[in-house]
Amino acid sequence: MSTSAEEYQPVRVEAELDEPLSRWLWAVKWLLLIPHHIALTALGLGLLVATVLALPAIFVTGRYPRWLFAYSTGVLRWAWRVAYYSYGALATDRYPPFTLRAAPDYPARLYVDRPAHLPRGPGLLLSRLRALPQLLLVVLIALVFRLVWWIGGLSAVLALAALTILILSSPAATLLRTGHYPRRQFRGLVAFDRWVIQVLAYLFFLTDALPPLRPESTGRRSGRLWNRLRHRPPRRHAPAVSAR
Repeated sequence: MSTSAEEYQPVRVEAELDEPLSRWLWAVKWLLLIPHHIALTALGLGLLVATVLALPAIFVTGRYPRWLFAYSTGVLRWAWRVAYYSYGALATDRYPPFTLRAAPDYPARLYVDRPAHLPRGPGLLLSRLRALPQLLLVVLIALVFRLVWWIGGLSAVLALAALTILILSSPAATLLRTGHYPRRQFRGLVAFDRWVIQVLAYLFFLTDALPPLRPESTGRRSGRLWNRLRHRPPRRHAPAVSAR
C-alpha cells in the first residue's frame, strides 16, 4: 500500500493508495457520486456563509470562531474524500462517508489546525493578497475548462477530446489495462490535490500559512537540484602541460 502524507503543517492532507482497485468502477463513479455532489453544493454555499459570518470576528479578535471553523474544515474534508474516490485521484473504491467529521479509517484524510491568531483589521484582507499568484493559477485552470463550454459549436468536440485525453492520461487507463494503479502518478496527483486544498484553506482564512506557488513534489525536486548545484564541489582542472 502506497502512502502519501505531508510533513507537519497547519493543513495536513493524507492519502493511502487503497488497493486492490476495480478495473471498471471508475467509469460509473460520476453517477454514484450524484448524492455527494448535491450535498456538496449545499455545503459549499454554507461555506461561503460561514466565511462571511466569521470575518467580523476575525477582523476584530484575530480568531476564527470555533464552531464555524469546524464546519468550514468539515466541508473541505468532505470534498477531499469525494475527490479522492472520484477523478481527483481514483485511488480508492471505498464509497466516501456523508459526514463533516474526520474519518480516520478512510484512506483520504484532512486535518486543519485552528490558528491561534490571524491578522486583524485591514491586515487580514491585505495578507490574502500574498496568495494572488496561487489564486490566479487556480482561476486560470478553471477558465481553461470553462472555455470549452463558451466556444459553442466546437464545445462537444473539444469536450470529447479533453475527456479522451483525460482518461488516457489518468490512472483509469492503466487500471483498465492492468488492474494496477500507476505508482508514478499517485504522488503527483496527491501533491496537486494537496496544493489546491492548501490554497483554498488559506483563501477561506482557515490558516495563515501561505502554500507554495507550486505543488510540493515539484518544488522539492527543484529544491534538491538547486542544493546539489549550489553545493557541488569545484571542478578540478587537469594540470597545464608546458612545452619545454
